[in-house]
Amino acid sequence: MGVFVFLPLVLPLSAWPVARLAETRLHPRTATRLLTAVAVVMAGCSTLCLALLMVVGTAQLPGNPLPDGWSDPEVRAAVPHDEVAGRAAIPALAVVAAACARTLWRHRRVTRRAHRALTGVPGSTVAVLPDGTPYAYTLPGSRSHGRSRGRIVVSTALLAGLTPAERRALFAHERAHLTARHHRHLLAAHLAARANPFLRPLRTAVVYTAERWADEEAARAVGDRRTVARAIGKAALLSPRTPVPTVAALAATGPVPRRVAALLAPAPAARTWPSAFTSVGLAAWGAAAGALVSAMSSANSVVTLFLILHAATPL
Repeated sequence: MGVFVFLPLVLPLSAWPVARLAETRLHPRTATRLLTAVAVVMAGCSTLCLALLMVVGTAQLPGNPLPDGWSDPEVRAAVPHDEVAGRAAIPALAVVAAACARTLWRHRRVTRRAHRALTGVPGSTVAVLPDGTPYAYTLPGSRSHGRSRGRIVVSTALLAGLTPAERRALFAHERAHLTARHHRHLLAAHLAARANPFLRPLRTAVVYTAERWADEEAARAVGDRRTVARAIGKAALLSPRTPVPTVAALAATGPVPRRVAALLAPAPAARTWPSAFTSVGLAAWGAAAGALVSAMSSANSVVTLFLILHAATPL
């Protein structure tokens, strides 16, 4: 395999142009799903690659409990500088595990705190809090608190700064987050970026496309794109920072000027994939193809290394 065994670790670099093309050329719904799937696949492959490199690089060390066949020269030949790579993979795996565990722990802690804070607040799907700080966010459901559908949390200070039409747009936007379960996409992209820092552009792109997806759903529900644009702009001006701790603190709201500009432009095509015979379609299909090739190359390297270890395992 040679240096190709390291492909899963570096191929996420290809996510940078892919993320840019997808977020500007694809429908926000399609872009969010595509980029999240690519991020999860690449992060999983890079993490598994680190584990396999550690196995190969440390199999020849005295006292290890690994099968003797994994230390054969033929197996180690698959990994250039196997000893260095194997030992370097140990702290790298520890960092990845700690970062992902911290993200999951923080997500659960913040969610539970928010649900406990809202205990007794009236409203099954919307909780209006008498607070002088303007904010609005969606809280995912929690079975332990008996709310599987989630809630929309908004302060009276933010509602006071919006007109009735803009309030409807705000609630439609937040409701779209709940209906499409955007928190899952955001958490998956967050974990992927923790597993491989090269995937951070995908996380940023998913944050933006998820917001754009909710913007388009709100515009469709309200029937007026300009009203949604005004609501987003006012909410951003009134809420310079997200209150902490909230689930919304896990992700930013995306570049607000770009979102407003997109809403003032015509709605994106309803079709999932644009035609490949247009410039937009060519870029979109190119982004999808590049992401697919990168993910498949990463998976191929991991599977090949796994098969080598499997073949060297004594029966």
